[in-house]
Amino acid sequence: MELRHLRYFVAIAEEGSFSQAAERRLHTAQPSLSRQISDLEATLRAQLITRGRHGIRLTPAGEVFLQHARMILAQAEAAIEAVRRATEPAKTPLAVGFLTGHELEWLPRVLEILQADLTRVALTIHSASSPELIGALQGGRLDAAFVRPDEAAQGVAFKRLVEEPLFAVIPATHRLARAKAVGAQTLAGEKFISFSRDYSPALRQVIDAWFAREGVQVVPAHEAETLPMVVSFAVSSGAVSLLPAYMRKLLPPSVVARPLRGKPPTIPLAIGYNRNNMTPLLETFLARIESIAGGAVAGS
Repeated sequence: MELRHLRYFVAIAEEGSFSQAAERRLHTAQPSLSRQISDLEATLRAQLITRGRHGIRLTPAGEVFLQHARMILAQAEAAIEAVRRATEPAKTPLAVGFLTGHELEWLPRVLEILQADLTRVALTIHSASSPELIGALQGGRLDAAFVRPDEAAQGVAFKRLVEEPLFAVIPATHRLARAKAVGAQTLAGEKFISFSRDYSPALRQVIDAWFAREGVQVVPAHEAETLPMVVSFAVSSGAVSLLPAYMRKLLPPSVVARPLRGKPPTIPLAIGYNRNNMTPLLETFLARIESIAGGAVAGS
């Protein structure tokens, strides 16, 4: 899979037509465009687009992939710009990582606080799982990262930014989709999608602790690592799950978000950094992030 496949797919989704995307956006022949999308679907092993008399429609997998394709293309553009800046003299590098999906909310804030410094800063960004980002901090490959705090991570300090409440994600055709809110007892008898302890240990711990506090025993029917995996399991098997608040913006129409009754469990988002990798630029960056987060920051 190459970036051109993502550009082609996004153009088709936004234009609503293979022919219009080929003519208006991509300046290529429609048969060639169709082959490129077929190659992309073969690589992903999933159908992304269906064609009908009234045009094209995205499948549930296509809806999810569209959000990620847009983010990847935005990251690629940022990377290209960062490389251009890195070739200029007297620029200080700053590498920032994002827990996948948090770019939508936090990257604009990062660019805002660095706006006055961008002429002298070579900014690079990277998205991954929280354990991967923390490993990059420990290895000096990142200067700062938006992650789930892990007090066992040696050499890494965390400043908490926000507490994200969890919500229930339910297939749109499920009977619980009509409910205004759901509780732990309601979810007890449902197929449940939890998360890998390796990829999302903090989220798995929060979910398990909440069910335990509510006196509910849940044995996961599936374990997922990413939002597309959650949606695929939910749509294919009718299973439900819990997700952090930021993921509401990424949900396709095939699933719905419902609040949890009572006080929902929360999961912290923190800015992490290597204690031995402090620079004047990083110190300024951390102070500005605290300010934008509203001052509700607790150091580790």
